[in-house]
Amino acid sequence: MPKKEIQSPNLPAPMRGGAFPSGVEAPSGRTVHVSGQVSMDAAGNVVGEGDITLQTETVLENVKTVVEAAGGTLSDIVKVTVFILDMDHYDEIHAVRRRYFEKPYPASSMVQVSALIDPRLLIEIEAVAVIEN
Repeated sequence: MPKKEIQSPNLPAPMRGGAFPSGVEAPSGRTVHVSGQVSMDAAGNVVGEGDITLQTETVLENVKTVVEAAGGTLSDIVKVTVFILDMDHYDEIHAVRRRYFEKPYPASSMVQVSALIDPRLLIEIEAVAVIEN
């Protein structure tokens, strides 16, 4: 069974055209929790300083790398939590997300925070994937 979006007419649609449902029913399988990924390359260098689009792409590539190392794909992700420094980047982040995720989108939370581990970082994403056996 693939993941399935949960929607209700009793709830509002995602604000500002966000790429996420109200909930996701996950298939049975192995659950993989992806630690918060940031816009750094394998050598620990910040990628895309000041560029939310490039940082979001880099973060999602890092998330993809973790999920693939576990034997899955981005389509196995059922939940993401996004931490950002500036909610004004919402639309740009979701534009990138639409290129990485297809419907049914993962469930999602986005939170504006006061700081990340390095002041050059603009975004961090953690994820939960369920990889079918």
